[in-house]
Parts: sequence; C-alpha cells; structure tokens
Amino acid sequence: MNKVVACLLGSLWLIWVPDCAAGQPEPAVWRGTVTYITDGDTLWIRPLHGGRARKIRLDGIDAPEICQAYGVRAREQLAAFVRGRQVSVMTRGRDDYRREMARVELQGQDVGAWMVVRGLAWSYRFRRDPGPYVGLEALARKQRRGLFAQDRPLQPRDFRRRHGSCH
Repeated sequence: MNKVVACLLGSLWLIWVPDCAAGQPEPAVWRGTVTYITDGDTLWIRPLHGGRARKIRLDGIDAPEICQAYGVRAREQLAAFVRGRQVSVMTRGRDDYRREMARVELQGQDVGAWMVVRGLAWSYRFRRDPGPYVGLEALARKQRRGLFAQDRPLQPRDFRRRHGSCH
C-alpha cells in the first residue's frame, strides 16, 4: 500500500500512520535560522519552511557542561558565531534527550568542526570510536587552544559522573 492510500485510510478510519500524521515527512536536510543557544553543543533553529524552532544537538562533538570550566565560554562563542544566522541542518536521528542530532553548516563551514578546532569542544567519543573530529581535537590540543590549554581538561561525561548534572 503506498503512502497516499495509507494516509487516506488513516484519515477515514482513524488509523494513525506516522508518515502522514503531520502531512509530509520532515526532510533530513533543511535550512533554518538559529534563534537560541542552550550550551556549547545544543541550539534552537527555526526552519525557513515554517514551524517552531527545533532543538538541535550538534552531532559529533561534546562541549563542556555549562557549569564546567569553559562551559559558558563555549556557549558564548557558539552564539557569537551562529545566532541569528541561516544555517543548513543535516539530521541523523535523536539522542537520549529527544534532541535532533545534526550536522550544522554556516555558509558551508561545519559548526561542530569550528567548535573543536577552537578548543571549545571534544570530538564525541563512543565506545572505541574517537569521533569524527579527532584530528581537529589533536590539533587544538597541540596548539593548547581553549579548554585544551588546561593541564587535564575533564570531558563532560566524566564531569557528570563526578559532579552530577549542572541542573
């Protein structure tokens, strides 16, 4: 059964079909305007095609917690770079907090890479995978940029284990 028929049946028989619940399925790639920055890896983007701002987690990075050293600086630097500007968003799914995980680009520049190379975030590690920005992180460490100027910067997951959440 194709989507059109499924949507019609869903409307007639009150059968819920997720792909037609809100009309068209959301695109995996879209453009929007950055409206708010929560922290160094979470921002809100209002789609240009309309609708409410969406909460986006920058895929591939882990910025310091807001109450951690460099946490406020990471948020401020990200805000200065992208707030109020139009960006491209490539969504990949959702995280455990239901935020959309996405790569965000500003005029072709990867925002996650921008954060890591400036020493404002780590390349996100998962199990044995060092993350997509491990080379940029190594460069930031070598140049002692941002949080990597500290002797032993504490990764956010370790910070949360030791101190709990900031909230």
